[in-house]
Amino acid sequence: MDLKIKDVADLLNVSETTIRRWLSEGKIPAYRLNHQYRFSLIEIEEWVMRHKLGHSQEPPAFSANARIELQEKPSVSQKTGIKQFSLYRAIHKGLVLNHVPGSTKEELILNAIKPIAKELGLDAEVIGDLLLDREKLMSTSVNRGIAVPHPREILANLKHDSISVVFPAKPIAYGALDGKPVHTLFFLLSSCEKNHLHLLAKLAHLTQLPKTQALLEKHPTKNQLLEYVKEWESGISHPGHE
Repeated sequence: MDLKIKDVADLLNVSETTIRRWLSEGKIPAYRLNHQYRFSLIEIEEWVMRHKLGHSQEPPAFSANARIELQEKPSVSQKTGIKQFSLYRAIHKGLVLNHVPGSTKEELILNAIKPIAKELGLDAEVIGDLLLDREKLMSTSVNRGIAVPHPREILANLKHDSISVVFPAKPIAYGALDGKPVHTLFFLLSSCEKNHLHLLAKLAHLTQLPKTQALLEKHPTKNQLLEYVKEWESGISHPGHE
């Protein structure tokens, strides 16, 4: 699936000016078609994972300037509220699981997906295989003890987007570049490609924040996590948001 500048700006919650600046600086992958920029959805997903969730030595794409542009020029979808609380809604539809057993990331993923799939009316074995296949392509581990397992394929039969937060019984090695074991996993299951990228980008932004990292280390309840996420999303388009 190919995207235009407007699509990418909307999905990443930044202005079109920011996307054009990233293009001029060579910070975001794109190609030319009839003298216009186009973006591959798969390449943008990998870019989000690599640059915004800690896989790169380069500064995160969401810089202070990018956030200022976001605050000053909120997208139409933000103004109407269509996507403003999308992360809150996805986590609300998911589970928050504590003390999930597993001595390897494969065991942990398979153990966690059983209750998640049951809650969503999905086949745990099928979803588990999709998640493990994605890990073989590129680890979804990130720095700061966080991972975002998700399948490469979009789940067309899923009624709504879902993010389940999983806290392992003990932190496990996950292949993060900083060498730190993973203590929090966000299982992202999406019903369409654009929703998937939009939620991935929001997770990327949120999990960079020291306040988020401190909260996750305390293993918050679902209500505590939802309250925190709702407050964060409500402030995205307002000055002073961190």
